[in-house]
Formats: sequence, C-alpha cells, structure tokens
Amino acid sequence: MTERILIVEDETRLARLLADYLRAAGFATEQLADGREVIAQVRIKPPTLILLDLMLPGRDGLDICRELRSFTNLPIIMTTARVEEIDRLLGLELGADDYICKPYSPREVVARVKAVLRRGRQLDAASTTRLQLDADRLRVRLDEASVELTAVECGLLATLMSAPGRIFSREQLIERSYRDHRIVSDRTIDSHVKKLRRKLAALDPTLESIQSVYGVGYRYEESNAECR
Repeated sequence: MTERILIVEDETRLARLLADYLRAAGFATEQLADGREVIAQVRIKPPTLILLDLMLPGRDGLDICRELRSFTNLPIIMTTARVEEIDRLLGLELGADDYICKPYSPREVVARVKAVLRRGRQLDAASTTRLQLDADRLRVRLDEASVELTAVECGLLATLMSAPGRIFSREQLIERSYRDHRIVSDRTIDSHVKKLRRKLAALDPTLESIQSVYGVGYRYEESNAECR
C-alpha cells in the first residue's frame, strides 16, 4: 500500500512543490491550507505522516499538534519560518517527531519523511519482545527476570513506552504519573527517572532505553519492548 503524506501548508506554490517531490519519491499526497480542516481530515482518513506548518490560517499548527496527540501517534513533522529555540522545543514537547525550519530544500523534507517513517517501521518490525511492563502488578520483566516498581516509576515507564521516540517534557510526565495532581518539581521527576534507570540496568546493564533530551525531557528508544 502506498504511504500517504498529508501536507498542511497555506503557501500554495510550496505545497505543490513538496507534493511533486514526495510523489517522485513514491508517496501519495494530499494537501490542506486551512488549519481548521486538519483534525476532521485526519479522523476521517488518517495519513501515514503529516507535514504540518506552524503558521496557518484558521488555527495555529502547535494547537493542531496538541489535539492530534490527544488521539493519534501518527508521525508529525512540523515546518515553520520560526527559528527561535523556544518554538522548536515547544513543538517537540507537544509531540512532533521532527522539525524543519524554512527556507528548506524539498529534498531535505523528503529525506526527513523517509527517516521518520523508517524509524517507525523498525519499531513495528521488532518481532521479539523482551522488556515487558505489567502495570497491574507494578513490575517490569526482561526474559525470566523482573523487578518491582513504585506506582510513580510504573506511570513514568508506561507513559514513555506508549510512544517510543516521542519526547515527553517533565511537565507531561508529572501530569501523567501523579494522578492526585500534587505539586512536584522537575528535580523530583529526574530523581525517579534515575532510580528507574537503575532498576532497568539491574535486568540488563546494556539497556539504555530512557534517554535524556537536554532542556526538554525524556524519550524511550528501546525497540524490543512491550507495554501491556
């Protein structure tokens, strides 16, 4: 089945140029220019990947990205003329898989699309699942060995494993791990992550599944894991 790319871009000439390059690379494409149309389109006909411009008429790309991440893990590459660091970090915190600043080469966009999809296929192709999280029993297992987790550690690991490769900010991890909405500092989350890493290392010293992303948060990159 041909992989389909949804191009959300209000600059008509640029959208057509991207579509031409993507079709030449073997992808099918669809185009939207109005931010208000994106959510409905994705719900009705989910694409393989979304190229999402940040500044759109009708609705901001970051707002669209936030809502998309509330119901889908489809790959999202954000494109924008904003080059400030805070915008780049905010886009990644909201769940974008990659970020390209304008002006860019259409060839670079095609290469980024292929790279993001290749990473997703590698994760899907992992046929042997070794690391398994049993949230009901607060336990993580690797082959025949297992270790017990605290409720917070289990929540952290479940969140990270739910979307391999996605960067979660400390705020997002706090919100999903502390159901009682207590006030928790970033340093507390860092401490829990450190302890969780120790427990995973006790199962296998070569496991480096939880990766730090400087200034943003954490992501899970282990491809042979299962969360149930």
